[in-house]
Amino acid sequence: MDGQRLPGTSRRERVVAHVDMDCFYAACERRREPALRGEPLVVGMGYEPDESHGAVATASYEAREYGVESAMPISEALDLLPRNVEAAEAPDLDISDAGFYRPVDLDYYESVAGEVKTILQETAETVREVSIDEAYLDVTDVVEWDGAREWAATLKDRIEASVGVVASVGLAPTMSAAKVASDYDKPDGLVVVEPGEVREFFAPLPVEDVHGVGPVTARELATMGIETAGELADADPELLADAFGERGREIRRFARGEDDRDVTPKGDPKSLSRESAFTEATDDGETVRRRVRTLAEAVADRAQRQEARYQTIGIKVVTPPFERNTRARSLPGPVEDPELVESVALDLLEEFAETEIRKVGVRVSNLDFSAGQQASLDGFESAGEESAEPTDSPDTEGQTDLGTFDGSTAADGATRLDTMNGQTTLDEFR
Repeated sequence: MDGQRLPGTSRRERVVAHVDMDCFYAACERRREPALRGEPLVVGMGYEPDESHGAVATASYEAREYGVESAMPISEALDLLPRNVEAAEAPDLDISDAGFYRPVDLDYYESVAGEVKTILQETAETVREVSIDEAYLDVTDVVEWDGAREWAATLKDRIEASVGVVASVGLAPTMSAAKVASDYDKPDGLVVVEPGEVREFFAPLPVEDVHGVGPVTARELATMGIETAGELADADPELLADAFGERGREIRRFARGEDDRDVTPKGDPKSLSRESAFTEATDDGETVRRRVRTLAEAVADRAQRQEARYQTIGIKVVTPPFERNTRARSLPGPVEDPELVESVALDLLEEFAETEIRKVGVRVSNLDFSAGQQASLDGFESAGEESAEPTDSPDTEGQTDLGTFDGSTAADGATRLDTMNGQTTLDEFR
């Protein structure tokens, strides 16, 4: 295979990117508190400062060196890694072997993830967000394989420079291989697996690295003498089907680099938004208005390209230190009107005149993707409704995360506390 076209066709080989943020919750806390960089850091769900209840949502790589793992009870984590503040006061504790603990602040993490999401949406037309810190991108029409590594490096640099968090990126011709590639060299990884190299790349990996193989399946495969992805690829498909049903054939195909799934967004989006941060907080009204005009134009253009009409227009204003304010106005019915997006956004912005602003965003929601007559705006002023919306992030699907970045499901069908590269999804703590 030449790395560009499928045999017997004229279609270019797909280029799929998997973007996975490293220790995302911890990275967000370090962005907010730069002094935490390089320190052992534990973020706990259900955890309160000075308490020992709750569970570890994520642990920084420094904390993992002490044995702290995701889903571990906070009390157990504290036995392995005492709090820094307590170690400073206790003569029997060494402060050099202590760490910092922070409670989960999902609103803040969602706001940071929103900045990453904006970059991904600007980078590729097709983005499938699968959790707050993870997404697939189909960039077949954006980059050739001979420029794939440079493209991924540029994306990583942009995310780190603009948002202040680090992403690992994997590039491959299939979704399953791209995800394994992004995990392969964490943290701050960049792995490119070109067409024709997928099976060779998979061969030495533990079988549990194959998409769809959870801990239970891995143990069952081990009893069959299958412990690596290469052994799974060479296994008798009928034997696997007898043991696991059709899923047995599927995981064998993944191990062989055979995965024809398309990168598709998870249904129609609930909203479309763009946001932008200022280098420093500013109270220059004209500067802020110019930025809002640009964002409004970008949002309206994206809605037009996706053939979406909108019934609600809103803004987000972030003031120092990180206070989020959202305002929205509803229309009588769905419309497609770029000038109206700008005028409503600027009108809502007036409430924040002479206010220091760190970031602004423009959002359209209550989207309508059906073909039909555009609503009349007669009576708009009387029907308009302003509200402080709880968030400008798109709705989630079963997991507390930003927009659509969905938590993974146990492939074995069993309920388990799932972790994503050391970060625990939050469904299980509800």
